[in-house]
Amino acid sequence: MPFSQSSQLSSIVGFLETSQPKSILDVGTGFGQYGFLARTNIEHFNLFEVNGAIARKRERSEWNIVIDGIEAFKDYITPVHEYAYNNIFIGNAMDVLPTLTQRYDIVLAIDILEHFDKDEGRQFIELLKHVCSGSVLVSTPKEFIEQHIEANPYEDHRSCWSLADLQACGFTAVLENHESWIMHLQMPAQSS
Repeated sequence: MPFSQSSQLSSIVGFLETSQPKSILDVGTGFGQYGFLARTNIEHFNLFEVNGAIARKRERSEWNIVIDGIEAFKDYITPVHEYAYNNIFIGNAMDVLPTLTQRYDIVLAIDILEHFDKDEGRQFIELLKHVCSGSVLVSTPKEFIEQHIEANPYEDHRSCWSLADLQACGFTAVLENHESWIMHLQMPAQSS
């Protein structure tokens, strides 16, 4: 579905707040909740300027964080996307990711892996690494949840990932959650 389990929100937003990225790519934005939460929880001081009795909304050009998103199903795009994201790329992530030239401090793939079979999921993770200069954060249910959405086949569940599957892809750190694996992969520092 185009939103995440509420039990994941505090772990993922907490990770973003601790990391303080300057750029985020949200792959599979759904209704845009992580773009909005990142914008309001990380950018928060740059959204408004308060000086005594005067408050003004700051212009986007004054914001410090770039938040881009990829969404395959264009009907999920809402005014939240227009507010929270700098750029939204519409299309299958497997097609869009190779076209991106920017590298992001954090790449999010929240509740996406289960929509791929395992081979395609491993290819997807490699594409995430390709556009990431810092951390890749993924989440996926710990148990298979049968899901078939006729109106949006991108929502169909095709796999269930174990801790060992994710570790084999390079993920090392686990954020606590009873329903989902929330895993973090730190990209090696780039030599200059």
